[in-house]
Amino acid sequence: VIILLCSNLQWTEDKEQNRKQMKHTITLIPGDGIGPEIVSATVRIIEATGIEIEWETQIIGAQALEKFGTTIPDSTIESIKRNKVALKGPLTTPVGKGFTSVNVGLRKALDLYANVRPVKALPNVPCRYPELDLVIVRENTESLYAGLEHIVVPGVVESLKIITEKASTRIARYAFEYAKLHGRKKVTGMHKANIMKLSDGLFLECFYNVSKDYPEITADDKIIDNACMQLVMRPEQFEVMVLENLYGDIVSDLCAGLIGGLGLAPGANIGELGAVFEAVHGSAPDIAGQGIANPTAILMSAFMMLRHIGEFDAADRAEKAMMDVYAESDVRTRDLGGTASTADFANAIIEKLK
Repeated sequence: VIILLCSNLQWTEDKEQNRKQMKHTITLIPGDGIGPEIVSATVRIIEATGIEIEWETQIIGAQALEKFGTTIPDSTIESIKRNKVALKGPLTTPVGKGFTSVNVGLRKALDLYANVRPVKALPNVPCRYPELDLVIVRENTESLYAGLEHIVVPGVVESLKIITEKASTRIARYAFEYAKLHGRKKVTGMHKANIMKLSDGLFLECFYNVSKDYPEITADDKIIDNACMQLVMRPEQFEVMVLENLYGDIVSDLCAGLIGGLGLAPGANIGELGAVFEAVHGSAPDIAGQGIANPTAILMSAFMMLRHIGEFDAADRAEKAMMDVYAESDVRTRDLGGTASTADFANAIIEKLK
């Protein structure tokens, strides 16, 4: 017993020593609007866990265009490639004019092919399905969302929907691997192959081809319009969903609405060259600088980031602290009916971490 106890103590000490020795360099992109405020609050909470991080701050979007003449500077791309991971605040994308989506450009530049959006209800936050817990895996590089369009003649615009076997197979395998790693038993492919028989048909074919390598996981599919209805009526039937780009963009926002909105939904864009963890909501310029924004979405994205870099203990402790604040206190930002500032909310979580 004494030998076993000593061994366990040594293992605990070694584990703690290894944790203390881990140092990470992470690219930090504060973003636009409320981005700098919620990112700053998140950085404070991460640092309160005690892990050692060197933040390498970069800019993209409108700020970069003004300073460097391009929305995605080479220095930002090189930083993410070097560090392999980034935490990014929301960006402003002009609607119908101006520069193209920087988010899309960043995903293309780094081949961040997998967009991962967990959707889980929070304690004491009113929502239709308080037990909801599902994950959306969205193909990130092609389909209509890629924005490949041109003017055929004045008054006629053509948009190209590109679906490839390579991308469809890759995202299907990511979804099944995610399910396997996280103990989920079912993956659902969503499509419109009844109408787009070639493009969505190829996506669906690749999905089922990959599923054969995972006999322990149930694979099924749903036509996208029916899937949206089912998500509103009986979302508990889904565990992991895999979708092509445009469908995934729409469905991920739909699911965020089931738990209270985009302010509570984390996201990650993952590829072989790196991973970018981000808030999926907008930059909310109407409340920027007021210190009232809810940092929950970017904070939960940071929890995903910590697990991605192997800091499981810090992620678990910080996530528990946030959940405890939601479950045990009335500290809420204004979007959830409270009066707390962004800093107040962060302070409450940090206090739980002590």
